[in-house]
Amino acid sequence: MAQTAGSADAPSAPQRDARSVAVAAAHTDEVTFPGVYNSVRQLRADAWNSLAELTRRLSLGPSADSRPEPLTDQLAELFRLLTPIENCYAFPGKAGLGELRRLHETGDRRRLAERADDLNLALGTDTYRNVSTAPEHPEEAVTEEPSSPHEPAAKPYFEVLVVGDLDETEEQALRETLRHLRRAEDEFVYDLVVAPSFEDAVIAALVNPSLQAVVIRRRFANRSRHDLQVVRRFFEGTAAEALPEEDRFEQRAQALGARLLELRPELDLYLMTEGAVERTAGTLSRGFARVFHAREGLLELHLSILHGIGERYTAPFFTALRAHSRRPTGVFHALPISRGTSVVGSHWIPEMARFYGLNIFLAETSATSGGLDSLLEPTGPLREAQDLAARAFGARQTYFVTNGTSTANKIVVQALVRPGDIVLVDRNCHKSHHYGLMLAGAHVVYLDAYPMDQYGMYGAVPVEEIKRKLLMLRREGLLDRVRLLLLTNCTFDGIVYNPARVMEECLALKPDLAFLWDEAWFAFARFHPVYRRRTAMAAARELTDRYRDADYAGQYAAHREALGDDPDDETLLGHRLMPDPDTVRIRVYATQSTHKTLTSLRQGSMIHVFDQDFRHKAAETFHEAYMTHTSTSPNYQILASLDLGRRQAVLEGFELVQKQLEQAGVLRDAIDQHPVLSRYLHFLTTPELIPARFRSSGVDQPLRTGLAKMAAAWEDDEFVLDPTRATLHIGRTGIDGDTFKHEHLMDRYGVQVNKTTRNTLLFMTTIGTTRSAVAYLIEVLVKIVEELEENIEEMSPRERALHHRRSAALGAGSAALPDFSAFHAAFRPGVHTPEGDLRKAFFLAYDDDKCAYVMADEVAEAVAAGREVVSATFVTPYPPGFPVLVPGQVINETVLRYMGALDTREIHGYRPDTGYRVFTESALKEMTA
Repeated sequence: MAQTAGSADAPSAPQRDARSVAVAAAHTDEVTFPGVYNSVRQLRADAWNSLAELTRRLSLGPSADSRPEPLTDQLAELFRLLTPIENCYAFPGKAGLGELRRLHETGDRRRLAERADDLNLALGTDTYRNVSTAPEHPEEAVTEEPSSPHEPAAKPYFEVLVVGDLDETEEQALRETLRHLRRAEDEFVYDLVVAPSFEDAVIAALVNPSLQAVVIRRRFANRSRHDLQVVRRFFEGTAAEALPEEDRFEQRAQALGARLLELRPELDLYLMTEGAVERTAGTLSRGFARVFHAREGLLELHLSILHGIGERYTAPFFTALRAHSRRPTGVFHALPISRGTSVVGSHWIPEMARFYGLNIFLAETSATSGGLDSLLEPTGPLREAQDLAARAFGARQTYFVTNGTSTANKIVVQALVRPGDIVLVDRNCHKSHHYGLMLAGAHVVYLDAYPMDQYGMYGAVPVEEIKRKLLMLRREGLLDRVRLLLLTNCTFDGIVYNPARVMEECLALKPDLAFLWDEAWFAFARFHPVYRRRTAMAAARELTDRYRDADYAGQYAAHREALGDDPDDETLLGHRLMPDPDTVRIRVYATQSTHKTLTSLRQGSMIHVFDQDFRHKAAETFHEAYMTHTSTSPNYQILASLDLGRRQAVLEGFELVQKQLEQAGVLRDAIDQHPVLSRYLHFLTTPELIPARFRSSGVDQPLRTGLAKMAAAWEDDEFVLDPTRATLHIGRTGIDGDTFKHEHLMDRYGVQVNKTTRNTLLFMTTIGTTRSAVAYLIEVLVKIVEELEENIEEMSPRERALHHRRSAALGAGSAALPDFSAFHAAFRPGVHTPEGDLRKAFFLAYDDDKCAYVMADEVAEAVAAGREVVSATFVTPYPPGFPVLVPGQVINETVLRYMGALDTREIHGYRPDTGYRVFTESALKEMTA
């Protein structure tokens, strides 16, 4: 699915040769094609490699064992394969491909080979972008050497999609006119891609990530006149037809604009018409930046295109910090390290300056004025940077956080939750939520996710489980106290919720319920058309627009009639519920670890807000919570990196996430199809991690079946699997996950792994993952497995039997994962409801006289005898990394059995030599008296 220009990670010669066969098959074998390539980018890169290789061989002349005719036939096949792809690009584009065709037709094989190699090299290394002005002809882009440090840097390059049915003369005239409008002071340079139809435009937007702006002209067709068979296989169904040809131009332009923004909301849209521009401007949606009259020249269009890119390119806080670092200053404030003065002249720590360089010290300051800003009360470049981030992520407000999403979570919880408010939360969420809820004084109702005992991990919380808890609280008259639903999307193991569905059904029962979506691992998702719909901010916008639509009121009335006047709980559980548009309020918050999946320094995070009641219900409390948890000395380097990370995301996030997905597919294929590795290792698939009852689409391998099939699964299924989080089952090796991670991957080869369970390792690809990194991992795994096979061969019969038993035990998984048992009555305010007062239990444990340490076997005896033993602490094994016990929770046999089966090295809150810290019986009696 990665539709991007070539990268520096070009395949090696053996890879090119091996995949050249696949390229030839790709155009003719409809069955094997999807299995060979996961993306147009892969296909395009390999096709150009094959083209360069074929033309080189042709230039050498016929050999004793070959004739030129088969090579010529293959070359023609490659030209046919590349034609619909290059129509989507400015470089090499149809001009570059046309030049090669002409050379081939004239029989100039030497020049053909040289040009094919030049174009392939420029494409594979991106050097065509490093020119001061965009090339009028492809050959201008391939000979330039990298600039020296003293030469001006190349201007950022992008491409503009012009949608219009232009003939060759009109297209050339448009290119020349825009080229003449360029000025030396322009910050950017661009070239044009022309799409004659709605379908061509949509395909180009999906295929070409360099497109940053779209100009829609008056005349364009609905369907493409080109053979799009090659690219359509990746996008079948996504390039839906526009309105009928006879509809008004404005309607057709609106439909095309809406479709393009649905796929890539970062694009700048412009309209050119020959009609009454005043009337047209009044009917256009806010998705269009400007409308122009076609006969009034192109200067304003040219300037508008550059201005639109400039608005996204600006990084106000980074620019301010860089300017500050270049100013001469006198520091009579904190930070001796500022300007590097305490480091540069040091006799004992000179390596600090040598290692980090001077700029980082020049940018260290305590100043909040002089062009800088205060994070606690931003009014200048920091506020502008946060506003730009809000626009980029589809939020109404965005706040930067410099001490991680752990703090961001606590800020949101404290802003929304009062002592005694009820909060529904996934028990398997990050520990920061448990501590944040404790600090806020929330009464917690824990939700149970579906378990995957065989892999030692949890999935996600079914919407039925959430509805069941809400209905129970409604029966007990406590729904008015329910304040917040808190879920993790996506989960550590890559299970992704359908936020729109979850929120819609919950709002049908509690129309003012607030939502906190922990998207610590999901910041990148905004920048992919399929992922985006499963983000909190996109879902909030979707629901807001849905409930404002005039048609929704009628749909809701029909829904209420179908449910009946007084539906019982089972009826409500069995139906997909719809909220009342007259009472529903959209109150959605998302916390993101930007540093985990986008570009940012460590601990750089963001809070995104889409809350219709924020100004009059949450703004003041949010500000106080932000002040409570935010340092008065925030790290400016982190803030600047968040600003630049946002710029990168809006300008090349689409391309980078596509590559990230591509690397995930390459990694899975490399292991699952390897003749040796596949005997011991296996990447878990969607059916293995998500039960069929949560997958109504029935699509088992969304990534393998093209964008449209993946989109269908992500549209309909309750849960989907993030392909970039790959869980590798290692049970057949006989090595547990913790040992595999530390003793083999980390200690011997320096390979970092995200997390482990007893029989799995979690790998994740990011926007920084390269083909070289994937290749190194495969190389390492092959070495480990080959060593394993040698060891097995040398084992004695007894050792081999032990190894097989160990492998079988790991293959079977761990002890059953425990659901949340219950809070003890001393910490449970309600009699018939499960909510517990975490803070009450947490601070009771500060009194040592009310606590005791009890060994595990003694706890087991007490539980077996029917006595209640209550934890006084959080007990969190790593892995899996969530609390198995929380303060005030009753310890039961399931918890003890699970804890006893763990072989992990790290368990917070529990030491085998001292046992469990629990409340004394006398303390519990006193609390319940």
